[in-house]
Amino acid sequence: MIKLVQKNLKTSLTTSAILIAAMLSGCAAKIDAASEQNVVSEFIASANIASELNNIDETNWWQKLESAQLNQLVTDALANNHNLQTSQLVLKSALARLGEQQAQYLPQGGVEIGAQRSGLGDTNSRQSSANLALNWQLDLFGRITALVDAANASAMSQAEQVRLLQIEVVSSVVKGFVSYQGNVQKQHIVTLQIDALEQSIAVLQAQVDEGVANELDLNRTMAQLKQQQALMPAIEYAKYRDLSTLAVLSGRLAQNVKLTNEQAILEHKFTVSLNDANESIALRPDISQALYAFSQANSLSVAASKALLPDISLSGFAGVLSIGSNSFSDTQQQWQVAPQIQWSILSYPALIAQRDAQQLLTQAAYSDYQQVILQALSESELSLQLLVNQAQQKSFAEQRYQFANNAFLQAQAMYEEGQIPYLELLDARRDVLIAQENAVDSTISSLLAKVNAYQSFNGRWSYALNNTNQ
Repeated sequence: MIKLVQKNLKTSLTTSAILIAAMLSGCAAKIDAASEQNVVSEFIASANIASELNNIDETNWWQKLESAQLNQLVTDALANNHNLQTSQLVLKSALARLGEQQAQYLPQGGVEIGAQRSGLGDTNSRQSSANLALNWQLDLFGRITALVDAANASAMSQAEQVRLLQIEVVSSVVKGFVSYQGNVQKQHIVTLQIDALEQSIAVLQAQVDEGVANELDLNRTMAQLKQQQALMPAIEYAKYRDLSTLAVLSGRLAQNVKLTNEQAILEHKFTVSLNDANESIALRPDISQALYAFSQANSLSVAASKALLPDISLSGFAGVLSIGSNSFSDTQQQWQVAPQIQWSILSYPALIAQRDAQQLLTQAAYSDYQQVILQALSESELSLQLLVNQAQQKSFAEQRYQFANNAFLQAQAMYEEGQIPYLELLDARRDVLIAQENAVDSTISSLLAKVNAYQSFNGRWSYALNNTNQ
């Protein structure tokens, strides 16, 4: 039994105090992401949510199901999913914007070359010039650095968004494949139930015709038949829905997804094991993304504060001037260097309002960061609770099937000895099929709960997956 450790009030207050101290110390400059991640790791380690699951590495965990079809579906989805491709392109754009912002450290300017010829009456004049103009914004107060830090945090946040999508794609593919195979098995069981009911109806009809049985039993059995037949369209739709989900995930149409029956996957020995459960939570991309969003807001807040200080820059130009010629002959050199100080004193009310607004956004981003951490812990705990509960339900369902199957074997032996009528044998058979259907449902739910646990404890395997696909 997995013990789920609940966080008490004292632990929550202590953690809040630690994170608030980190925020206050970071507001004056760039947020130290590594330090913040260490704080989160220590907090999660103190909760010790799933130490019982620590065993082997969870990298490529879906391959433990030993399904070539599933492995190929995951590979295709990671390569062709359009949402994932869109997010990767947005990441490249964010990296390009970061390079654009970093270029602000360098002098800006350009080269100008020109020639002109003019005339006034009988007088003609010629002139040519070539100039190099530069303007260098000196980052003495760190405003450009703050903007670079904000752009870097934005790029890192988008990188975590890519990792979030990869987790969603892999987990959804595995869930869709398991659900499809489960629906195939359920369809087979319902077909057997329909066959059993049709046999019962045939026997009952004959007995009613002979006056041995009444029409009440016949009508009740007919109603059960229609109930089972009504399940077939729903199962067919569920199968198509699973195929459609897998098709969208892999960037294809549903008619282009062909799956073969692989019922062995439902009985495959598949357990949840993690190399380091606490680290798997601490490295979750939603936590990292919230941290980078907080870091970006803080850097923009710093930049807004630096806007209250004067801007110092150097501007200048150097070139040559040729009077009386368009071919740069007999040129004269010219140059100029002009340091400048620009201080928007009259704009102070607007700048202060901008700074205050950004500081409030920073506080909001920090609050969201705290919420994401708590939500990640809660989600991880719930996934473990679901894992335990589904394992218990699966055990009870399997026991029910065993007892029902034993009853059917006993009924079969009694029927062969003439102790019970054929209808009782058919009833026992229907009970076995119903118990088998319930066992299949429990098996599917238990398997999906294991996938959900890997999806919640995603920090380590998603990093490995991201590195593999780069």
